[in-house]
Amino acid sequence: MKKEQVVNCQFSVWYPIFKKHTIKSLILPLPQNVIEYLLDDGTLVVPESNTQQPATNCNDSDSEEDIQWSDDETTTVTAPEFPEFTSKVQEAINALGGRVFPKLNWSSPRDANWIALNSSLQCHSLSDVFLLFKSSDFITHDLTQPFLLCNDDSPDPEISFELVLRKWSELIPGGEFRCFVKENKLIGISQRDYTQYYQHISKQRGDICRAIHDFFRDHVQYKFLDEDFVLDVYRDSEGRVWVIDLNPFGEVTDSLLFTWEELTNQVERDPDQQDGPVFRYTTSEVTVQPSPCLSYRMPRDFVDLSTGEDAYKLIDFLKLQKSQQEQSDEEA
Repeated sequence: MKKEQVVNCQFSVWYPIFKKHTIKSLILPLPQNVIEYLLDDGTLVVPESNTQQPATNCNDSDSEEDIQWSDDETTTVTAPEFPEFTSKVQEAINALGGRVFPKLNWSSPRDANWIALNSSLQCHSLSDVFLLFKSSDFITHDLTQPFLLCNDDSPDPEISFELVLRKWSELIPGGEFRCFVKENKLIGISQRDYTQYYQHISKQRGDICRAIHDFFRDHVQYKFLDEDFVLDVYRDSEGRVWVIDLNPFGEVTDSLLFTWEELTNQVERDPDQQDGPVFRYTTSEVTVQPSPCLSYRMPRDFVDLSTGEDAYKLIDFLKLQKSQQEQSDEEA
């Protein structure tokens, strides 16, 4: 995987090419102060939403005079404000119908949907976007290590980071597929949500594979900047195919039901399959697995402590335990 391939897979590069065959989206430059805020490893504080919240009824007993305030010293964390950027984002969200799916140049915060309301990536304001972005390792990777697995020694290209807002669409996971393209040839198709069994895929596998192959031939082949890439598509209930995303052809992209060794060396065809790309999908409920994104629900500090990967965190934890024990003994 070359750095140029990663650059070419940025949303703002491929979107104009396939605009007629994908979801309507708007792209906003990401200001430097917003980037710094997203990378700040401090307390998670997001700006308040401009959306008005319904008033709540308060009993007389909840009046300010009856509230007992603590005299203990407290630390106040002020939420950052980006008035000009907030205004542009809200204007874009409104233009897209009031509900959007956010991402950066390459990644969406799929690993952070656990922190959002109803575990959804649907956003109505910049505050919703920030909550997801600040909680996502995928977003941090985009901002800090986009060329991590590239094998060329050339200097890292300069990247202009962008906030991508996509019109919210209710996509059924069983309709999403990942296509692997090598030398401008579609060599493999994998069920995107491979952790689940979808009966309709087994029944319609011929139609699905044919529809994706025809779409690739008519609208994608030889039109992208690279000859090796990974294409995510969606087949709707009427059989139409849409472009969802493009990714680099390399280990930075999940190979799903294939291995990268297979894909790099040209995947071997099942003797029972006809000519065309190799199509793999989950064939039985017995093989259903938990989503790989579930692992991101465990805070990284807990993982480091349990595995002993970060000795300093373990030392801090033991010091904290000792301090709490000493304080408990003094109060006894």
